[in-house]
Amino acid sequence: MQFSQRLDDIEARFEALTRQMADPAVIGDSDTYRKTAKARSELEEIVNKYREYKQAKHNYDEGQQMLQDPDPDLRQMAADEVNRQGPELARIEEELKVLLLPKDPLDEKNVVIEIRAGTGGDEATLFAAEIFRMYSRYAETQRWRVEVTSISESPVGGIKEVIALVSGDKVYSRMKYESGVHRVQRVPQTEQQGRVHTSAITVAVLPEADEVEIKIDPKDIRIDTFCSSGPGGQSVNTTYSAVRITHLPTGLIVSCQDEKSQIKNRAKADRVLRSRLYEIELDKQRQAVGAERRSMVGSGDRSEKIRTYNFPQNRVSDHRIGLTLHQLDLVMEGRLDPLISALTNYYQAEKLKDQGEAA
Repeated sequence: MQFSQRLDDIEARFEALTRQMADPAVIGDSDTYRKTAKARSELEEIVNKYREYKQAKHNYDEGQQMLQDPDPDLRQMAADEVNRQGPELARIEEELKVLLLPKDPLDEKNVVIEIRAGTGGDEATLFAAEIFRMYSRYAETQRWRVEVTSISESPVGGIKEVIALVSGDKVYSRMKYESGVHRVQRVPQTEQQGRVHTSAITVAVLPEADEVEIKIDPKDIRIDTFCSSGPGGQSVNTTYSAVRITHLPTGLIVSCQDEKSQIKNRAKADRVLRSRLYEIELDKQRQAVGAERRSMVGSGDRSEKIRTYNFPQNRVSDHRIGLTLHQLDLVMEGRLDPLISALTNYYQAEKLKDQGEAA
């Protein structure tokens, strides 16, 4: 196999880390142990797949040798084994190629998701609320945590804008292809003639930045506090717990009034601000190496229509990869894996193609 030496090196590194984790000196140092365990965990999937490949290769080679056996029954058994292991070897080898692709350093990060109603008036706000519910349901299936930072509701019960923090295992790796314009086609409840209307919302998925990656000079921000209030005058907070942070150099403004504590609101708003500033820095880097950005259709351009949800036909179409599913009802309940897996596989194949051309 083309990458066997590299895989041997990875396996040797994995075994060395396994031995280190049993070393009393490492066990006694919690920081070292945590780093060692993390490094080992990052290699575990590819090592297990490589060992699966070696076992399948061993069985295949044994079968090839037995094809020369004088016993016809043994030759038939060998032929069956070779026919079975051949496609299996090819499948595992393709999976190993994907696992050897350079990891996106952002994949492990939590995200800030921002959903805003666009064209379509009240219908767009209703759809924004449904999309937020869809992502919240999906987050439940992944055991992620969703924390609303700010929300602006419409008079008809929809959402004009919602910003939420989503934290858990590999959130960005699953959510990074959701940025863009989402279009809905259906008959609004207020439509008397039964005509299908088209509305749109925008979704932005930003990787969350920590303090090490984005340093904010205290002189660059202005913090205002104010009384928060709930919809319809409910839950009016008579203390100044709501927080608004203005980043003076960029003009970015982040508000949070979801918590009763000013300290907690400040912390949430700070996380959102850092993520927006981080996204600005990432955009600069992507523009500097624009070839990859152009090769990845839907890499985050929020002006781009990425998906259409057609309710009369129970159809959802992702325009970037030409995928259409007639299971919109399930998708809206948070069953996004068919869409997300198809997108992930598509972009992995594109990267493999690019890697092959560069080799």
